[in-house]
Amino acid sequence: MTLRTIDSLGPLAGKRVVVRCDLNVPLQDGAITDDGRVRASVPTLDALVAQGARVIVVSHLGRPDGAPEAKYSLAPVAARLDELLDASVAFATDTVGADAAAKVAALGDGEVLVLENLRFNPGETAKDDAERGAFAAQLAEFADVVVSDGFGVVHRKQASVYDLEQLRPSAAGLLIAAELDVLDRLTENPERPYAVVLGGSKVSDKLGVIEHLLPRVDTLLIGGGMLFTFLAAQGHKVGSSLLEADQIDTVKRYLSDAEERGVTIVLPTDVVVAASFSADADHVVAPADAIEETPFGASGLGLDIGPNTAATFAGYIRDSRTVFWNGPMGVFELAPFAAGTRAVADALTEVDGLSVVGGGDSAAAVRQLGFADDQFGHISTGGGASLEFLEGKHLPGLEVLGWQ
Repeated sequence: MTLRTIDSLGPLAGKRVVVRCDLNVPLQDGAITDDGRVRASVPTLDALVAQGARVIVVSHLGRPDGAPEAKYSLAPVAARLDELLDASVAFATDTVGADAAAKVAALGDGEVLVLENLRFNPGETAKDDAERGAFAAQLAEFADVVVSDGFGVVHRKQASVYDLEQLRPSAAGLLIAAELDVLDRLTENPERPYAVVLGGSKVSDKLGVIEHLLPRVDTLLIGGGMLFTFLAAQGHKVGSSLLEADQIDTVKRYLSDAEERGVTIVLPTDVVVAASFSADADHVVAPADAIEETPFGASGLGLDIGPNTAATFAGYIRDSRTVFWNGPMGVFELAPFAAGTRAVADALTEVDGLSVVGGGDSAAAVRQLGFADDQFGHISTGGGASLEFLEGKHLPGLEVLGWQ
């Protein structure tokens, strides 16, 4: 497989390089609460600055409806980049308007400019090819070359991810190259034993991943809200826990398929069951096959894997040479239901091999629980993009960079 890299663009000193990053970070009262994606963009930006490029950073943040919204401004991100980069960072208050044009024109070698949120422009996410292309053409006016480094958006056919890269010489940044290297190791000849840990709320979000990875893994560990659909497929009652009844037959097929392939699917043996979805709700640990036998009866909610399950999962993880984890084991945002996720994260830090945290809620969880990024082999910046890659889907933002 081939991928155009920055080296293919030739010397970049004095050239205007538009870099599509993924700086879609969580904000609270205008402050960044998790700057992981900002820090992940630094190696590529520093490398371009070191070459003397004139670096123009573009990204989206949140889901504004094609018009400016102050709460989605990239101004706090530009300020954080100014602290992290070996260069001063300016900020334009629009994307392709007068302020952006003036500041691009004034940009010197080795300087960095962040443009305002791409999604303040309806053309960025337009389904209409012509509208999307017209916005990409406006962005291209600022660029001699384009570097695509927002791995979290490569599964989107959007103006800055797909169309712009066809209008100027383009290549992948260091972050995309690193993500692809890790994902390739997860799908092509992974070191064994190979364990995949899946959590999160819905089985339906992970169907493609299970389908694609089942022939490749040795062990599949199931936690999070999706575990209750697996328990229901085994005939157990799950109270008021999250359940996708329409996926029960699919899950039964996965269980049968895994048995035929010799793949071990590990389901929870105990669950933390609560009276309600609240941090101060009464809760007990119950056997996974006796959820409705708790004091809460059929109204009980399973909100985390239990301690025995957490210990079992940790054992499988530590004994593996390759581990991919996507999705929390419980409602980690509420302290009484974070233990399962913490146990999985802790075990991943002890893997003698490749340990991968699959972005999204999993990345947020490990940081919220106090783990450092360098305790893991790799923390992906692209939850949805990572999953689609592992499903074997075509990703337009990669294909436009030569990835086949």
